[in-house]
Amino acid sequence: MRPELEKILPRVQKPARYTGGEYGEIIKSRENTDVRFALCFPDTYEIGMSNLGMRILYGVLNEVDGVWCERVFEPWRDMSDKMRENGIGLYALESGDSIADFDIIGFSVGYEMSYVGVLDMLSLAGLPLRSADRPELTPLVFAGGTCMFNPEPLADFIDLAVIGEGEQADVELTELYRRARDEKWDKGRFLKAASEIRGVYVPSLYDISYADDGTVRSIEGEPRRVLKRIVEDMDGSYFPVHTIIPSTEIVHDRTVLELFRGCIRGCRFCQAGYVYRPVRSKSTETLIKQAEQALANSGYEEMSLSSLSTSDYRDIEGLCDGLLEWCEPRKISLSLPSLRADNFSMELMKKVQRVRRSGLTFAPEAGSQRLRDVINKNVTEEDILNSCATAFEGGWNSVKLYFMLGLPTETDEDVLAIADLAYKVLNTWKRTASNKSRGVRITVSTSCFVPKPMTPFQWCAQDSIGQFERKQQMLKDAMKNRAISYSWHSPEVSAIEAVLARGDRRIGKALEKLALSTGGLQAWEEYFDYDAWMRAFAESGIDPDFYACRERAEDEVMPWDMIDDGVRREHLLRELHKARLGEPSPDCRRQCLGCGADSLLKEGGCDE
Repeated sequence: MRPELEKILPRVQKPARYTGGEYGEIIKSRENTDVRFALCFPDTYEIGMSNLGMRILYGVLNEVDGVWCERVFEPWRDMSDKMRENGIGLYALESGDSIADFDIIGFSVGYEMSYVGVLDMLSLAGLPLRSADRPELTPLVFAGGTCMFNPEPLADFIDLAVIGEGEQADVELTELYRRARDEKWDKGRFLKAASEIRGVYVPSLYDISYADDGTVRSIEGEPRRVLKRIVEDMDGSYFPVHTIIPSTEIVHDRTVLELFRGCIRGCRFCQAGYVYRPVRSKSTETLIKQAEQALANSGYEEMSLSSLSTSDYRDIEGLCDGLLEWCEPRKISLSLPSLRADNFSMELMKKVQRVRRSGLTFAPEAGSQRLRDVINKNVTEEDILNSCATAFEGGWNSVKLYFMLGLPTETDEDVLAIADLAYKVLNTWKRTASNKSRGVRITVSTSCFVPKPMTPFQWCAQDSIGQFERKQQMLKDAMKNRAISYSWHSPEVSAIEAVLARGDRRIGKALEKLALSTGGLQAWEEYFDYDAWMRAFAESGIDPDFYACRERAEDEVMPWDMIDDGVRREHLLRELHKARLGEPSPDCRRQCLGCGADSLLKEGGCDE
């Protein structure tokens, strides 16, 4: 370790975040490496190392001959201050080398509030923030992740964006970069060639014009539509059975097993459920094999099954049986997040509690059936109460319930229905619990609705901060029983998130001002500064309500209309119209609604 780091690390929180040296990290010889790739996560080590996508990309890229992919995370403020004071640039964990000396810098961006972190990390590396101020090919700066389905807020800062799943596209970009560098292409020639790779969007190749009312008038550039990239063969796709074991505690310190990508449900607010269509599953045999290898190599005593809706895996009970056959004798527990109340069963519950009991979480999203039909949740109150009764009969004495406030068409009656449902769950415990000696804990959590691109609700307005606060207070006043606890998400953070989610490239001015004045980690309560955001918007001539609180016309040009996730606009509008009528749609397993995503598969037809 460099001497200057040895002086700093004893003076910061959690120095293990910054040392590297973990079991399973990949170290390559510089002599045998001709492309250095900095895989950057614009949040803390604990968050980034819990991200399965980061681990997949790390492994995929390091399997390429001559490529050394290293990890980079955003430092906590105490560390970044010390680095700036001592002239230490942002560095990669494996080698300790400054990322400014790398060939490629790739950011994984899954949450809009981490946009400022991208700029803060570039600044900490000593690199110009804007792509136009980095005229040379090296370093190439790009971004991927869910947020890149609207890449426009970062358009002025990145050289390109990867749309969709990056395993194959990242490798192809790396090989193209190697060719361009060796043949001494200029940056413009490289970017034009990169735009011909499916799933690659190059912002500098597009001209955006705006109407007098501030909306986007037109988008000119080629290709006219950038089609997202997907992995078709999930059984043959890379999975990190050999992975890094952190030296310090992380958020999800366990083996994570990905069951499938996509979702059959079609909840109208859920961006991931739309942009990761079509559904593509792994076989039970592949999953059991991967789980055994990953657990044996890591030593973890817990495994989490990961997907957008875990209990929708077709053979979930058979999979659990197969996994427990290996896990139970070794005292390894299974956890199943993303359970749905309409397919939760006593049989499944008994399986997951055989080694160690974990908490139960359900997400009704809305308190009333009317509003659940609006958002297409396809879960009834009877489903929710029956699932809770099943859990209470099985010995559980705590349950978490997640809801959203501010959903389209929501009324005060819908808000109060959340409290009513919580009390019905409490009465269900009193009626069915097998063990009442420990009491019951019902946790109600509410987040604030944020309209997201490429969903049926992308045209809808967000509530104002004042409206959110009023509804939160209503719920607080309505839930006074000590067995029910209530937590809520910050309306201020959600308001900023909505501006960024539906923003265009004019938002970049505010991001730059905030990064230079306040710094990153804006997703963290300790550093989120709403007033600083408002100042940055005002100084940049941006009205945040124009992006967050405005209902959009159905024929309006969206800032992200050059991006194609495979789901037809007509389908989204059809679902929006049904939402306004309070009409649900069946899930993909019951009836194909012709969203168009199956056309992305060479063979045609998704798993469902």
